[in-house]
Amino acid sequence: MKILYAIQGTGNGHISRAREIVPLLQKYGEVDLLVSGTEAEVSLSQPLKYRFHGFSFVFGTNGGVDKWTTFKIMDLRRLWRDMHSIPLKQYDLIINDFEPVSAWACRLQNVPSVSLSHQCSFVSPKTPRPGKWNYAEWLFKYYSPTTYHIGFHFERYDDFIHTPVIRSDIRKLETANLGHYTVYLPAYDDKTLIKSLGQNPHIPWHIFSKREKTAYRINNVEVFPVSNEAFNKSLATGEGLLTGGGFEGPAEALYLQKKVLMIPMKGQYEQQCNALAASRLGVKVVGAIDENFATHLEQWVNDDKKINVNFPDETAQIVDNMIKRYAKSGLISA
Repeated sequence: MKILYAIQGTGNGHISRAREIVPLLQKYGEVDLLVSGTEAEVSLSQPLKYRFHGFSFVFGTNGGVDKWTTFKIMDLRRLWRDMHSIPLKQYDLIINDFEPVSAWACRLQNVPSVSLSHQCSFVSPKTPRPGKWNYAEWLFKYYSPTTYHIGFHFERYDDFIHTPVIRSDIRKLETANLGHYTVYLPAYDDKTLIKSLGQNPHIPWHIFSKREKTAYRINNVEVFPVSNEAFNKSLATGEGLLTGGGFEGPAEALYLQKKVLMIPMKGQYEQQCNALAASRLGVKVVGAIDENFATHLEQWVNDDKKINVNFPDETAQIVDNMIKRYAKSGLISA
């Protein structure tokens, strides 16, 4: 059987999850990989069949999306051309992780697809949301529309939603506490982070930066280029994670029994939703790096409360159920 797995390339969470899922899919047949987007630092171990520009949101340097740069890199003509270039009819199953090119290609060509993503959990009205309806709900619905949905979130809010995919690399890590804190806040400039974290000089910080190619240190703050292995090691041996309002990173930190402080991106509705859901588990959430940030940070560092989560390893079963339910009948080879 032939499977197309299409993955969003904005941010690292989608690619990280795919690294776990691709080997499971390969047990059932030939898997072609498609990635669109321009903002991920981690990569897949397997070669890509399709690489598209897609439609990416660019991280800013002051806690939000760089709207002007995001607009400048849009190429709707290329997006339209790419949608029509994928030979969808040759595939027995098309899986989508919030990837717009293949999703809209399927819709235009009337080909069914199944979403396997965190974002599709928002199809359910039971998934936590802050306040009243937000225009970004249209993004959840139309950015990457699919026929069927298999979602992931911090809790099982609905019958099609599962707890997070925790990568085998993370599950196998030996943890320790060497006293440092791991930082991944790509929507903030490194200088802003160094200045803010330097106000807590007794705490060692490991910043993983989208903008740096070489590591350096300023007093109690070390800055590293983004690296999957280095980040995992820092997280496993640290006290906690200071991060944005993403999903996979906080989930993995919680699984490792690390403290988590989230600063969701300004104006990014999904991250605001994630932060609300995490706060209901007991995760500390701060709105921005501002004049009160040092106080919030000190309170979090001094808080020894541990959050217990139950994220069982059920990815293989989810993939098996998906294949049996949504692949073209009679073509399963495993």
